[in-house]
Amino acid sequence: MVRVGFLLFEGFSNMVLSCLLEPLRAVRDQAEIDIRWQVLTPDGRPVRSSSGLSVAPDDGAATDFDLLVVVAGYGYRDHAAGAGLRRVLALARRSRIVIGADSGPWLLAAAGLLDGRRATLHWSLLADFAEAFPDAQADTAPYVMAGRVWTCGGAAGALDLILAFIAERFGQANAFIASSMFLHDADRGEAGPALPGLPRKGTARLRQAMNLMIETIETPLPLPEIAARCGVSLSKLDRLFRAETGMAPGRYFQMLRLSQARELAASTGLGLREIALRCGYSDAAALSKAHRRLYGRPIRQSTPPAGEPARGPRPFSTPPALRTR
Repeated sequence: MVRVGFLLFEGFSNMVLSCLLEPLRAVRDQAEIDIRWQVLTPDGRPVRSSSGLSVAPDDGAATDFDLLVVVAGYGYRDHAAGAGLRRVLALARRSRIVIGADSGPWLLAAAGLLDGRRATLHWSLLADFAEAFPDAQADTAPYVMAGRVWTCGGAAGALDLILAFIAERFGQANAFIASSMFLHDADRGEAGPALPGLPRKGTARLRQAMNLMIETIETPLPLPEIAARCGVSLSKLDRLFRAETGMAPGRYFQMLRLSQARELAASTGLGLREIALRCGYSDAAALSKAHRRLYGRPIRQSTPPAGEPARGPRPFSTPPALRTR
């Protein structure tokens, strides 16, 4: 089990929070890895985002975290002078990795957690940050992974950083799942954000193949035909997928089809036979067999209610974790 704590301060950015949380949710749901998160606030009371959205903390006492994410936006100077720093320090001592996002790194620096470390934060604060905290090494990079304290600026840096965390903790294939399943826009046929650590060479061909897979889920194309339509050999297609996603093209195609089947099973009243036909399986038995082989359980038991983790994970086989920065 992986435990993640999100410590939100008044004025935090909804977009930054989404970029940090949703890829974890995608990995939890698609790869069935047991990831659990808890929303925290400095004083246990609701906080409002920069757009006025009120968020209440989760019930229950804070626990030890594998990852603590401190998200702050407006009002960071007041937060740095308030009692919230004690909360940051107390939680940081019980967390394996600490991330400061947006103006969150300002609070980490004020708590002394960035002394002697490279760090970044929202671009508009970099000059003031460097002046206010000379013991920290201000960096213009979108994100910085320095020891156990990591930092990032706005939404784009937050997204890149959490994908890097996923790649390091769960492997390249699961990071690619988060990037492609959650962020890839198949209708436009465009690549989503570049995934840290993934080779750039061949990406256009890879995306072309992925689009063909997505477009033909109901009537799956044989892999040799997908390769031919992309203008590459079958062996080249296999190398592209293994190099950039950490899995073979057949495995990726199966993952797409089963993901669609699980979505239909969770959100519609369709029977398994109809779901199977819509996802390119000959009948319900074939779908059930494929799903049980990959996930170890019947398809109707796979998608947990909102906020609950999947149980008994069978994560995708992945290459050694990557260190991207």
